[in-house]
Formats: sequence, structure tokens, C-alpha cells
Amino acid sequence: MSTTTTIAPPFITADNVLRLFPEVNTTTIGAARSNANHTDLEGYDEEQIRLMDEVCIVLDENDMPIGSASKKACHLMTNIDQGLLHRAFSVFLFDSDNRLLLQQRASEKITFPDMWTNTCCSHPLGIPGETGSGFEESVMGVKRAAQRKLDHELGIKAEQVPIDQFKFLTRIHYKAPSDGKWGEHEIDYILFIKPTVKVDLNVSPNEVQATEYVSESELKTKFKTEGLKFTPWFKLICESMLFEWWEHLDEGLDKYLNETQIRRMLKP
Repeated sequence: MSTTTTIAPPFITADNVLRLFPEVNTTTIGAARSNANHTDLEGYDEEQIRLMDEVCIVLDENDMPIGSASKKACHLMTNIDQGLLHRAFSVFLFDSDNRLLLQQRASEKITFPDMWTNTCCSHPLGIPGETGSGFEESVMGVKRAAQRKLDHELGIKAEQVPIDQFKFLTRIHYKAPSDGKWGEHEIDYILFIKPTVKVDLNVSPNEVQATEYVSESELKTKFKTEGLKFTPWFKLICESMLFEWWEHLDEGLDKYLNETQIRRMLKP
């Protein structure tokens, strides 16, 4: 009788990252290799291919930056299955009635197309102002990145979502496949914001195909609605702490803020 042994990928460190992933740059701020004309990206939307050249921050398991790599390299399952890990953020934006703004990802998206998710999900880049190795510096970096992406995806201008109105709650470490080729393996910073003004939406159709504000009960109903699909990180956050945080949005949220421990949500 034979048995199958599954070998876990090695922990990625500054010492072994180049041996495992030659495409990684050893500096956090730097240019990744271009993905132009790469066969992995044939048939996808041209704008989404261009965005795959963006430089993500490569991490060890403790959220310490150990280099940078293209968005494409960080999202290929062949690399993810070998342990390649990068930094990300998820924004939850609420209106004056404490409704959460959801978005449905565009069909053009290379990863998780057409799925519903929280307001904005993306990555701080290997550029000045969005990186960071210390805790406070890293949190500030993702807040700046969140402000940038809210404008890029939803047309929400920076003056409507000031940096000091973002609240950092915690980080989750998770891994999820999108299909056989692409996926996510991230340490994801969770940000709440309830702007003091009503935000104006000017959605980029290449990024977002629909938006909707929902209450807690409406979101729970959506999860039970046949045919609706949700991103795995959004489901993880909802199934763990979102609704408890949501109930304390106006009072008592401070006790949940600035958690330094990383929440590991990796399935065995």
C-alpha cells in the first residue's frame, strides 16, 4: 500500500528568495521585469496586462519586505504554491447610514473576474510612500495606496477620503486560487473608512462593473443568493470579524484597531 506525502512550500526569507524566485528584485523599491508579449497573458485585456507590470512588495511570513516582483509573478499559482507572498489591502467604505459599499469586479480582471467584494482591494506598490518595514510605516503605506486605488477604480478623489480618516484594524494571511493559473497569497491589511462627506463615484468600467451599498442584513442575504459569487478574502473577513466590527462602527471600534498580530487564515 502506497501513501502520498504532501510537502509544504519552504518559508520565504531574504536568504532564499532569489534562489526560489529569480524574478524577484532584492530591493523593495525597483523596477520589475516587463510582462510584454508573455504567453501567460495572451488573450487577456490590454489594460489589465499593463497593470500586471506593477511592482508588488514581496514578504516573508512575518510581513517583513524582502524584495519586490511584478504583479504577474506574485499572482501565478506556480509561484504561490512555492510560497511567494506579497502585501495587500482591503478597504471597507461606509456611508452615513453605515451601509458598506460593495463592488463587482469587471469581467476584464485577470484574477477573480465578475466576483462581488468589499469596496476596494489591491496592493501597495514598490514605490516611495507605499512601502514600509516597521509597523506604523507599513500601515501608512497601505493607507496611501488605498487612497490611490479608490480613485483609480471608483473615481473617489483623495480629498473625500483623507488619510487620517482610514482606520487600520488587522492583517490577515491567506491563500486562495482564482483558477488553475492565477491566485492570491497575501498579507492583507484591513482598512475601514466612514468619510465625513458623501463620496462621488466615477467608476472605471475596466475595473468595476457594478457597485452597491448594503446593510449588514442585506449582505447576509446576498451570501445566500444563488448565483452570486464573492472573493475568497471578502468571505474570510465576513466569516471571522466583519459583522462584529460593523456593529461597533460608530462606538467601540477603537478596541479593535491597530492589532499587531497577523491573523493566519491558511487552510491546511
